[in-house]
Amino acid sequence: MESGAWSTHAVTEAASQVVKRFPGRDGGRAEREWRALRLLSVHAPGLAPEPREADLTAAGSTVVMSRLAGIPMRGYALRDEQVKALAHAVRTLHTAVPVHTLRQVPARPGQQADLIAHLNTWAATARPKAPHGPVTRAMDRGLHWLARSSLHADTASNVPPVFGPGDGNLANYLWNGSSVQVVDFEDSGRSDRAFELAEITEHVGSWVEHPLDIPSFLRHFDLTPSESARLEDCRRLLALVWLFLLNFDNQSQNPKNPVGTVERQADRLTSQLP
Repeated sequence: MESGAWSTHAVTEAASQVVKRFPGRDGGRAEREWRALRLLSVHAPGLAPEPREADLTAAGSTVVMSRLAGIPMRGYALRDEQVKALAHAVRTLHTAVPVHTLRQVPARPGQQADLIAHLNTWAATARPKAPHGPVTRAMDRGLHWLARSSLHADTASNVPPVFGPGDGNLANYLWNGSSVQVVDFEDSGRSDRAFELAEITEHVGSWVEHPLDIPSFLRHFDLTPSESARLEDCRRLLALVWLFLLNFDNQSQNPKNPVGTVERQADRLTSQLP
């Protein structure tokens, strides 16, 4: 759920490579990054940076990769060809790793059970502190929906697994003039297509500046009925999570997002709820 690429770790860039340094207790981020780069180098060469070397130690890890030339897609009004290229890159990410290999890849962190646990905590601790008005009303409606949602069951078991990059920030998708490449795999792992698409469509970076044409983007994916139903629920879940995250940001001393962003998110969530 990071709001920007490379936001939590030290990165050194040279002409031909990037050195990404992780703190000693990184929660497995370096290992996930290295695993993803190696898998994609074999199964989808050219889509992500090439892995050069890694030092995965308890004292602090380092992952070295090739440097990609491209413009982050966040913050720009994307043309139709760019939306199509973005969808192609995402489809390739999802399907590149063979199923027999994907079964050996650990599930990515931050999926529905983790998010629901966070929301249950925030409902008890952060919700009472939120200012009264459209934001709290949207929180209440979202939490009421969540309490009755099928997401409390393992709905992902009804859909095929895919490889998920784990971060929907469009800043991690680079346009090189003809195609899209991808960076940042700290939270990658086995996932499902509906959840990963929801990560992209509901990320604040997909709408706060120049909104991604979500209907056009999603039309590039041939979802099964089960995936389509799950996508709706995952989008609502992620929208509710972002409402709390943006409220936290709005109440901080140095907000990262424009004034009014949390109120806009309240409207976005409300429009998606049944």
